[in-house]
Parts: sequence; structure tokens; C-alpha cells
Amino acid sequence: MYVVFLGAPGAGKGTQAAVVAKKLNLAHIATGDLFRQAIEKGTALGTQAKSYMEKGMLVPDKITIQMVLDRLLAPDCVAGVILDGFPRNLEQAKALDEALVTRNKTIDKVVYIKVSEQELLKRLGGRWICRSCQAPYHATDSPPRVWGKCDKCGGELYQRADDTAETVKKRLEVYFAQTAPLIDYYTKVGKLAEVEGEGGIEAVSTRIVSALKGKLKAR
Repeated sequence: MYVVFLGAPGAGKGTQAAVVAKKLNLAHIATGDLFRQAIEKGTALGTQAKSYMEKGMLVPDKITIQMVLDRLLAPDCVAGVILDGFPRNLEQAKALDEALVTRNKTIDKVVYIKVSEQELLKRLGGRWICRSCQAPYHATDSPPRVWGKCDKCGGELYQRADDTAETVKKRLEVYFAQTAPLIDYYTKVGKLAEVEGEGGIEAVSTRIVSALKGKLKAR
């Protein structure tokens, strides 16, 4: 079973991919981890990816897809996988489908973890980090005992440039613009499962597992 997880920044996509993969005994493939591992191992694809990343450029789809295809050959992928972080747009989705066809494979289900923009802004815009020990805090969900100071080391708390309200809003606008055609694409082929992403981690993962088990029964 090949599954794709979609979700805006702050939707908890990575967390849910890890939790659900463990529950269903599926491999969790995060493209960010694939890049890091390939670079650390010094593979040919890793070297190619590194050359783009060092220049601040996006790694070409062809390289990313080949990394994914190579990873799918690993023994832990026999039962199935959850792809986390790819595809990110319509072009990548089509390219991935074409590549999988050459191996008689296909994406079985696409889980879209839907969270309101208001909630996403709250989650992302409220993040603060300790400048000394990097401990994370949240203005409303997990604030420090003394505002501006880290509970663990007393260090100064700061907000990263990409976590300010204005930057977060722009990030979300870009994400939704890229993802809308992707959601439409998977809806038309009957593969999209929209899951409510607000609530506790366990509550959300239970909804996702329920949606995926429905697919398993159908097969």
C-alpha cells in the first residue's frame, strides 16, 4: 500500500506520518531524510542533490523521484509506505505516477490533513526557541514560566524569521496555491481522503487509520 500524506506547514503531517506508519507497520519515507542520508553516505544521487542544495536551489524532481524509487526497494517497504513531503505539486505528482507505472506500482491513497488557516497561524506564529539550548515553546500551547526566558537554561527566547505572523501567512499562501491543483488531481482519480487535522495527536491518527483501513478492506 503506497500512501501520500499532504498537509500545510503546522498541520502535523510529519508527526502523523510517523505515528500512523508505526500503527500500520508501513515504512515512513520523508524526502528530507532521504536527502540527508544520501548526502551522508556520499551516493551518486546524494552528491547531485547536494550540489543544488548548496546553491540554495530546489533539487530537481528527477533526482528526488529516483531516490524515492530506490528507497521503495528496501525490505522494510514490502508492506507499504507513507510518503511524507513528496509530491509537493501537480507536476511532481504526475512525474511520480509515471515513474511508479514502470514498476507496476501506483499510489493507493492520499491523506490530506485539513487544518483551518486560523489554527495554522496560531500553531506556527506562536513558536519561540531558546537561543542557547534550542528548547521549543509556544505562546499559547506551551509557554515558558517566565515570558522571554527558557525554563531549562534561562536563555533568551526568540522567534525565527520564518515563524513571524507575516512570514507564516505568506508560507501558507504559497502552500495552498501549489496544493490546490494536487488535491483536485487526486480527488478526480478517487484517491483523496480528507481528514480533520484539529485535535490531539491520537485523535487525528485514529481518523487517518480509519480512512486507510477502509482502503485496505476495499482491496
